[in-house]
Amino acid sequence: MADAIRVDSHVHLYRSTGEGIAEKEGYQVWEYGDKPNVCVSGCAGTVDEFLDAMAAAGVSKAVLVNLFSAHVTREAALEELSPDLSRSRRDRALAEIDEMVVEEMKAFNRWACDVAQQHSSIAPFVAADVNALPAAAGAAHLKELVTEHGARGVKLHGAFQNFAMSDKRLWPIYSACETLEIPIIGHSGPDRGRAGFAEPQAFGRMLKDFPRLRVVLAHLGGGAWRQALEIAELYPNAYFDCCEIIEWTGAPYAPSAKQLGQLIRDIGPERVMMGSDFPWYDLDHTVDRIMSLPVLSTEEKEGILGANAERILKL
Repeated sequence: MADAIRVDSHVHLYRSTGEGIAEKEGYQVWEYGDKPNVCVSGCAGTVDEFLDAMAAAGVSKAVLVNLFSAHVTREAALEELSPDLSRSRRDRALAEIDEMVVEEMKAFNRWACDVAQQHSSIAPFVAADVNALPAAAGAAHLKELVTEHGARGVKLHGAFQNFAMSDKRLWPIYSACETLEIPIIGHSGPDRGRAGFAEPQAFGRMLKDFPRLRVVLAHLGGGAWRQALEIAELYPNAYFDCCEIIEWTGAPYAPSAKQLGQLIRDIGPERVMMGSDFPWYDLDHTVDRIMSLPVLSTEEKEGILGANAERILKL
């Protein structure tokens, strides 16, 4: 155990304490139902906090998944507009908001890449969002980040970003990922509107159309975890992380610890990675939860702790 490689494959970081706290307070984990005593982190998600957490948990590498929603950012800006604006001034304001959203996403992605350049143990997975940069524009931004700024992969969150994983505006981005040989980590789970934007079955079309694309379904499907095994059986290019869901075992819409261990065994433990979802949860506690899972062998758990991520994500 002491010699097992430890890689956190799912981390969120923020540019300031205030930004991290605002993000945590504005993002509610609701899909599993109520569960008392979930072990949540008190961290805000700053780089320094995370580096300390890595050292304390013996984690040698981490994947920074940059989460940005053009939809949420735009809606917040719209709420600030005065209702008394004339039509022409409102049109100008809307155009400025659209420009601001694009620039904010680009700035946040470049910041993530800068963090990784300063800390070689961190691999940046940058945000793609078709509600900001669709189709060719999104692919061009991604190629620039990979070739000039060291991006190592893409982060998507259809439920939060308000688009489906099968949205054809994503196809040029998926194609670029195949060409650049970089993976995608996509949030998987239900959305409040029940549109199914990011449930495991929503990944089927892109996994079929892009068979060389390595796609990680984060959270093992979350509240839609019962769909994960079928996707794994149909598409060998689908991989998984067990972050968040592992902290919610036993909740009404989550698996029990035994069911989670069996799901990982049925999928293939070599296709599953550890992730903390920091700063929502703590790294050291996540390691303990992995090692306490029933059904799986010690060797399989140690692979989940890190070796799988090194191989799947080519870290």
